[in-house]
Amino acid sequence: MNMNIERLILERLENIETQIAPLAQNAKGIKELKDDLKPMGNQAVQLMIKELEEVESAFQLEDLMVLIKRLLRSVKNITYVLGQLENIIDFVNTLEPLLKSAVPQMINYLDEMERKGIFRIIQATLDLRAKFAQAFSPEEIDRIGDSMVSLLKLTEKMADPQALAFLEKMAEVPANVDLTRSKKVGPIGLLRACSSSEVKQGLGVLMELTKGIGKIKNNGHKVNKSANLSF
Repeated sequence: MNMNIERLILERLENIETQIAPLAQNAKGIKELKDDLKPMGNQAVQLMIKELEEVESAFQLEDLMVLIKRLLRSVKNITYVLGQLENIIDFVNTLEPLLKSAVPQMINYLDEMERKGIFRIIQATLDLRAKFAQAFSPEEIDRIGDSMVSLLKLTEKMADPQALAFLEKMAEVPANVDLTRSKKVGPIGLLRACSSSEVKQGLGVLMELTKGIGKIKNNGHKVNKSANLSF
């Protein structure tokens, strides 16, 4: 009977030893890990102390408390800012596919403008403005601007189809005139030339132009006194 009890006790002791063995092994591993981390921990603490020494003069505990109080008072504002930040992130995520398609198109458009020389024209225009600024005073540039406005208004009037047709015909006159054939003409020669149909047509055109010039004065257009012209 005693033999059975001793055997049973020994078996239970063996079972307990078997169960405790892994725990002992784990404890040993934890102790080894602790021994390995202890020097690193000491180095980290020394480094933290060294870094804190640099801000010791500028850091006060009261400042930290003030900061915490301000953070607590501004919780609503911080929450609002975070909400707006989320909205911005959602907007960027929504806009991202559009940007992926729009950016290549914009690059192609800019490349086409570069090939057409538009950027060079813009740069030349800026250089021209710089030259104007160097060559003329602001007052002179103002007067030039006024003159340009007047010229543009005159150009607008010249855009009339009848005016363009008249100018085109007048531009053809020098090419059809041979000045080497011109001679001195007296009153008799003038009367003889009037028998020509071309001279008669020219006098008719001249009469129409004279009538138009007369209408300018009758319509009240002022004439520049410096031109010394009188109708």
